[in-house]
Amino acid sequence: MNTSSNIKRFYKKAEAVPSDEKESGGFTVALDGRILRTPNKAALQLPTLSLAEAVAAEWNAQGETIHAQAMPMMTLACTAIDWVHEERAHAVDATSAFAEHDLVCYWAEDPPELVERQQVRWQPLLDWLTLSFDAPLVVISGILARPQPEASVAALRHTVERLDDMTLTALHTVVSAGGSLVIGLALLRGRLTADEAFAAALLDELFQVEFWGEDSEAAARHAGLRAEFHAAASFLTLLRG
Repeated sequence: MNTSSNIKRFYKKAEAVPSDEKESGGFTVALDGRILRTPNKAALQLPTLSLAEAVAAEWNAQGETIHAQAMPMMTLACTAIDWVHEERAHAVDATSAFAEHDLVCYWAEDPPELVERQQVRWQPLLDWLTLSFDAPLVVISGILARPQPEASVAALRHTVERLDDMTLTALHTVVSAGGSLVIGLALLRGRLTADEAFAAALLDELFQVEFWGEDSEAAARHAGLRAEFHAAASFLTLLRG
């Protein structure tokens, strides 16, 4: 089933069912009894019934036309199967690379109000990262890059490498959207909620919005990013069953 474009609805009912892949012990989704496949024609193997039910609910919620953008759980699952599983080394590289230039390590030099806000929001995350992963990162004032400790970068990469494909997909979504592996891991580990992660990642922009307001283009972009954070968080919850 190609979810990359909008097509007419061709089914009456979607439901979560046990997977035909006996060795997986997982679940999939059937449309009028016909098993769904990913855009690349791979089996839609889902690890938990909760996730399969959520994907089925997205299909059932469609109207006369199927809107792929309204099915974030389906999209994340297909991304995990078609991209992360098939190009896992690239997914690991792309995600873990943020440890070398993480957003929360680059603090403003002024105004003082913004620096204080970064201190309040970001320093606890860096402290948590050090304690949880033995991966202290260097804080940099200004925009000039500085190398991070090699041991810390290696420890964070090892953490990313150990994730299963579905979890890695959710993490990659948050890290790419927010520019921060630290924030992504904090969301993954339950240190931050989706809204808290969004606020931490967009801290500088939201600070400017308070003073100068927000135009319609920025508002739409922020709404889209918030939706990505919430989708990833929901996906992670469903993966736990």
